[in-house]
Amino acid sequence: MQISRDKKAKNQIIVLLILTIIASIVFVVIGMNKNNMDYLLSKRIPKLIAISLSGGAIAFSSIIFQTICNNRILTPSVLGLDSVYSFIQTIVVFAFGSTSVVMTNKNLNFILSLIGMLIISTLLYKFVFGRNNNGIMHLLLVGLILGTFFSSLTSFMQVIIDPNEYLTLQSKLIASFNNVNTDIIILCILIILCILPFIYDELKLLDVMALGKEQAINLGVNYDKVMKKLLIVVAVMTAMSTALVGPLTFLGLIVVNVTYQIVKSFKHKYLIITSILISVCSIIVGLIFVERIFKFTTTLGVIINFIGGLYFLYLLLKESKL
Repeated sequence: MQISRDKKAKNQIIVLLILTIIASIVFVVIGMNKNNMDYLLSKRIPKLIAISLSGGAIAFSSIIFQTICNNRILTPSVLGLDSVYSFIQTIVVFAFGSTSVVMTNKNLNFILSLIGMLIISTLLYKFVFGRNNNGIMHLLLVGLILGTFFSSLTSFMQVIIDPNEYLTLQSKLIASFNNVNTDIIILCILIILCILPFIYDELKLLDVMALGKEQAINLGVNYDKVMKKLLIVVAVMTAMSTALVGPLTFLGLIVVNVTYQIVKSFKHKYLIITSILISVCSIIVGLIFVERIFKFTTTLGVIINFIGGLYFLYLLLKESKL
């Protein structure tokens, strides 16, 4: 039975990989001719790489976060990490201005955001996971408080800053796949290459971690150490995806839950790959629709957050009935 599930999961991955490749090719070559080929390739290929990195990072971090929390509703975005990013960008503009090197230097801005989100994640681990009362409701409450706190500070500073500075700030706070930050692609790739060896051994333990804290400890897993490392990776991935395309609250929620519906295997090596492919493929297809069907009358970020918000409410109502 398990062998058939694994075989089915592998076949699903192959199909999704083919669909993703086809969608990527269509995204790159659509509307291309001899006159604009060089220009479109120089714009679309970096954009495609950035989309793949951000979509993969969102899916990867979301499925890991749900595993260590043992809950399919929570995502890093729901816990306020996106609010931390918005707060960091706002306080930089508030203190130094939109023309400061911290804003104009994309790599420096990314590193600053990364450090800030790592600090918040560490505090979240210390005050929630490190205590005896580490229930999901407690975690959600702390995340909600943090998100509200940073959102309130962000709104306060946005009201009193210069209107011209505010317009510059908004371009970084609104999720947009049409305004991808391609300047930090190389830095993001280097970070991913450093992260994979860092958590390679921990990824093998995700199947055990999904059983719960007590069961994982009984099976010999150093639960606190593994969770701390995974939480750091979640923060890094969330910071990376947010810096590339802006805050996206519900993409991870949609992608991971669709993955669980499609893949019946409990093995995370299938779940992670499937969720990454679904995320990247859906973003690329969504961009094609926004550009060619909707003619840029809306943005993909708005569509994702609208559908994701409704889906989040559906999951809450569904869980309350169980």
